[in-house]
Amino acid sequence: MTERIFNFSAGPATLPLSVLEEAQQEFLNYKGSGMSVIEMSHRSKEYEAINAGAEAVIKELLGLGDDYRVLFVQGGASSQFAMIPMNFLGEGQIADYILTGAWAEKAQKEATKFGQTHIAATTKEGNYARIPQLDEIKLSEKPAYVHITSNNTIFGTQWKQFPDYGDIPLIADMSSDILSKPFDASKFALIYAGAQKNLGPSGVTVVIIRKDLIEQGNKNIPTMLRYDTHSKNDSLYNTPPSFSVYMVGLVAQWIKKQGGLTAIAKHNEEKAALIYDTIDNSGGYYTGHAEKDSRSLMNLTFRLPNEDLEKAFNSEATKAGLSGLKGHRSVGGMRASIYNAMPREGCQALADFMKEFQKKNG
Repeated sequence: MTERIFNFSAGPATLPLSVLEEAQQEFLNYKGSGMSVIEMSHRSKEYEAINAGAEAVIKELLGLGDDYRVLFVQGGASSQFAMIPMNFLGEGQIADYILTGAWAEKAQKEATKFGQTHIAATTKEGNYARIPQLDEIKLSEKPAYVHITSNNTIFGTQWKQFPDYGDIPLIADMSSDILSKPFDASKFALIYAGAQKNLGPSGVTVVIIRKDLIEQGNKNIPTMLRYDTHSKNDSLYNTPPSFSVYMVGLVAQWIKKQGGLTAIAKHNEEKAALIYDTIDNSGGYYTGHAEKDSRSLMNLTFRLPNEDLEKAFNSEATKAGLSGLKGHRSVGGMRASIYNAMPREGCQALADFMKEFQKKNG
């Protein structure tokens, strides 16, 4: 399909072409039901199977058992910033937050509306160019939970090794790198992710939560903001974002078909290397924002020698079919978001464009 471009947007982001084609084929008549997924009742057997299947394949990819639930909720990751402390930050307790970017800041700020927080570590002083070392993290005496953001979309940094605090619940916003590499998901009491970066279209937030944590949730908050509501009703308490859940299930199945998280990680490492090698071999023409040991495999941030060149780079790249490369204002420059679904060909095309642009403008 030559009319398709390479979409490097941070989100909503590119989806696997084969998944889009599968959804297209099933759009008018899902598996002989005579109707589209977007038309069917969420109480129907067909949709309940879609919902259950999506939960099952995500748990399979992460190696999780019956002590976890996968919930499909609405409100985006931003609603989780409030929902987590509402459920798990009790009176007199402290929640610890590790700040590695703007989204971690927002999560911590939202939690202060419901209780006391402690900043266990931050790399703000260096404009979030790195992930803190584990020995830099200083927890409060008895935190209710510890919150991290696994990948920082704006600044282009990513945790390479996750902390482990034993019985203290570890909670992670994994919106921009979930299912992109193998990791021990059982270390986490709760993982949440807006789907629109690495899982599917916008409209649904995936919450992976340990059952014992669900039971600890505050029972005196609105029904829709309680995790036990969604768990007891299999994410069907109210009408879910059914088509988005369906798409998440297809994307998760696609990852499984690629060989699971080990294979997808190798794919992501090879893709990122094409661009990072171009930056590192440019003689300083391109400079990365993130320190090398904190570089993200999902969001690659870099600058050019001046803003005029950056504007020209973005404009010419767009004309060349390389879209969504303008960086966030907090960092400036360029940002290439190369989530699971970005093919190697897209990264090769960007690397070739970068070399040619430098040759013409260096």
